[in-house]
Amino acid sequence: MKALTQYDIGIYGLKDKQYVYNFESGHEFFEALEQELIENGQFTTHLTIDKSTTMLILNFSIAGVVELVCDRSLEVFEEPIDLTEKLILKFGDHDEILAEDIELIRHETVKINVAQYIFDFIALSLPMKKLHPRFRNEENEDEEEGILVYQSGEESEEKAADAPDNEAIDPRWAALQKLKGKE
Repeated sequence: MKALTQYDIGIYGLKDKQYVYNFESGHEFFEALEQELIENGQFTTHLTIDKSTTMLILNFSIAGVVELVCDRSLEVFEEPIDLTEKLILKFGDHDEILAEDIELIRHETVKINVAQYIFDFIALSLPMKKLHPRFRNEENEDEEEGILVYQSGEESEEKAADAPDNEAIDPRWAALQKLKGKE
């Protein structure tokens, strides 16, 4: 946790104005968070805090690269990240998450640590399917070809409707069609 103390921002006694913070982060950042999604990376965070009497508005700008493991080949590759996010911390009488970008914090909060927010923004910006860049073109080609994975029974019903009447119909289906009134 010592590596994350650089992300502590003292907010008690701040005047109502804008503050700017810059962070350089690397391997220690991901190691200190004790998570398994990202093991390594290098990125910079530019944070602007607009303080008012009722809230803090945090604007994050994060750019760099993180190392991911390919889901297909298990090779490590670098994924670029470049994102901007906004978080609102409102002052209240208790701590509560109101929405994905709005939280309540106590009036008497002395400092906030933005490390978990930064990690969450990075993690949410990553692709769900982590593919090495050399496989991404193959995935796009497969999508363009329109490979059929599953087909419902609707097409066979359409074919049955388009089929000429002179073809033999299974007697079980004929009985069902009598019930429908389509004989």
